[in-house]
Amino acid sequence: MSECWIVTDGAAGNVRQAMALAQAMGFATPRQWDLHSAAPWRWLAPRCLPRAQHAFGSAFAHALARPPMLAIGCGRQGALASRLLRAAGAKAVQILDPRIDSRHWDAVIAPAHDALAGRNVISPLCSLHPVDTTWLAAARRAHPDLGALPGPRTAVLLGGPIATVALDAEWWRGVLALLERLRASDGSVLVSASRRTPAWLRAAAQTLFPATPGLRWLGEGDGENPYPGLLAWADRIVVSPDSVNMISEACATEVPVWVPSMALARGRHARFLRALQARGRIHSERDDAAPSPIVPLIELPAIARQLRASLMLDQPGSPQTPPLP
Repeated sequence: MSECWIVTDGAAGNVRQAMALAQAMGFATPRQWDLHSAAPWRWLAPRCLPRAQHAFGSAFAHALARPPMLAIGCGRQGALASRLLRAAGAKAVQILDPRIDSRHWDAVIAPAHDALAGRNVISPLCSLHPVDTTWLAAARRAHPDLGALPGPRTAVLLGGPIATVALDAEWWRGVLALLERLRASDGSVLVSASRRTPAWLRAAAQTLFPATPGLRWLGEGDGENPYPGLLAWADRIVVSPDSVNMISEACATEVPVWVPSMALARGRHARFLRALQARGRIHSERDDAAPSPIVPLIELPAIARQLRASLMLDQPGSPQTPPLP
């Protein structure tokens, strides 16, 4: 059996966070479970209803008899699975607020903007991700063509509207105004869309600065997603305000990050953006160029060390936390 399992609903953002944490803790090849529960467990997860051990099907139910050393869950379905694995004998870490008492896990990692309190709660500013100097260096080697583009290279990372952040045509006009003020057309422009980017925004991005060198990745039809290369080669980054993950990853680089129209965000999302702005790591469309040097915001290595110590994983025979670059 693998020493570490990551248990999620298979959503890319949840898998990425869980995998990043597992690898930072020294588990190079954790077993990945993409789980889908049936009603009524799907509706009430992570609450343990009768026969919850069967919520994810027979394969997972049988696997509970031989739990791993560590289970890392992310999202509500992952929270139920990691809770079941803890009851079976594993150490369990939950990523994101499970919306019930944190005592059901050995540790809960919930971003500070969730305002979750508890003795076993860790509250980073950003989401968990693998981006650091080593990751960026590997991305530069994998995408040398982007490094040949003229500078300054402006990366534009596009998400899509969500309940707490409405992105519309007026927002896009603000993005264009920022890019004009940054004189992005004097270098090269590299655009990457996400699964949530609406068709109208993809179409608008396709025609952005047509005479300017760069690339436009707007979907799988454009080939392999060059997103890692964009982060690695950008001289500055513009990110839509909806994506906590993309903003968190942009902040792990050494370049300035602009998030135009932060005022559109509400609730927890607004708290996240305000915290990064107060720290000086992201800038509004009205801000001038960021001062240098810029210190990357990288939180994961310290979290991994804290968890290994608190879960008493640093014992003889346990996988070792990889050294910091």
